Amino acid sequence: MDYTAKLDEALNRLHEEGRYRTFIDIERKNGQFPHATWRKADGSEEAITVWCGNDYLGMGQHPKVLAAMHEAIEATGAGSGGTRNISGTTVYHKRLEAELADLHQKESALVFSSAYIANDATLSTLPKLFPGLIIYSDELNHASMIEGIKRNGGAKRIFRHNDVAHLRELMAADDPRAPKLIAFESVYSMDGDFGPIEEICDIADEFGALTYLDEVHAVGMYGPRGGGVAERDNLLDRLDIINGTLGKAFGVFGGYIAASSKMCDAIRSYAPGFIFTTSIPPAVAAGAAASIAHLKTDSAIRERHQTQAKILKLRLKGMGLPIIDHGSHIVPVIVGDPKHTKILSDMLLERYGIYVQPINFPTVPRGTERLRFTPSPVHGPGEMDALIRAMDSLWSHCALNRQELSA
Repeated sequence: MDYTAKLDEALNRLHEEGRYRTFIDIERKNGQFPHATWRKADGSEEAITVWCGNDYLGMGQHPKVLAAMHEAIEATGAGSGGTRNISGTTVYHKRLEAELADLHQKESALVFSSAYIANDATLSTLPKLFPGLIIYSDELNHASMIEGIKRNGGAKRIFRHNDVAHLRELMAADDPRAPKLIAFESVYSMDGDFGPIEEICDIADEFGALTYLDEVHAVGMYGPRGGGVAERDNLLDRLDIINGTLGKAFGVFGGYIAASSKMCDAIRSYAPGFIFTTSIPPAVAAGAAASIAHLKTDSAIRERHQTQAKILKLRLKGMGLPIIDHGSHIVPVIVGDPKHTKILSDMLLERYGIYVQPINFPTVPRGTERLRFTPSPVHGPGEMDALIRAMDSLWSHCALNRQELSA
């Protein structure tokens, strides 16, 4: 076997399809988000504006977050020193889990190294706790949920996206005595649409199933205290397990679940993805706790965030560009071709200093390739105007079709 040749073949396929992903070196500027410095391969530098970041609210530069992290570093040093079971549990981790439990109105919370690991570890462990468990998964669930469900060795059923009738049909066909769990998301990150949380909870009650909600793209941004869409819709008490991230709206790093004390204790005790992983650094835990505590009281920043998203969508629609608008903060512009999407992304960066990564298969289905913009409260009128001018110019330059404006 010529292993190098096989690697070349695999990478060449991505290049030929226009799906090869290129990382650029950027240095975000504290106090100047969304501005950053692009460090080019030739050693030169260029100022750019980031339009594809997941630090949705700019909390990665918030003074309270930075102060908490500095204080923790001075007090404890850099790393945690081990897994949670050995020496990696500190007062900072316990404080963070208390903040998260309070945020989601649950008895307990459990912090992981990422939301991906939290999903994978939890969903792959649940069948150990509930033998014979059947998991019903929305077909557009995140890769981390899919991976966890695949690896758990239990039964799974895939229901059509947000199709509660199909979900009910699948559940009705299974053994009523079998333990069941429905796994779904509150905000689906590629199209920005919302999951039907209340309707799914109703079906869960009907069939005696547990509910597992991924709120990764909603925590911090929805609800009176940033508890997510479930908090906004007064449904927190109907969710058994909530998954979230510390690396998006909270501006730091890590992931978690919030649930009953017994559920968190069981996952803590049985999930290899938790047991055998070094815990997040105390400084990161301190920063996340400070961010969560602040956002519980800062509804104004959430309102500004939603306003910015509405303005951008309105302006893009006014240009006739094919955007998807489900009322969330995510703004996808559909290009429909991987090579065109890459060209647009490259031209935005090189000509206008605007950074937005192309999103291609397998992240989205073929034919729906897109640029996904994530406006934030730190994107001002100047940045917005620059983006609109650039998109207007490049869309025409690339001779892409515009949508006819509806009457």
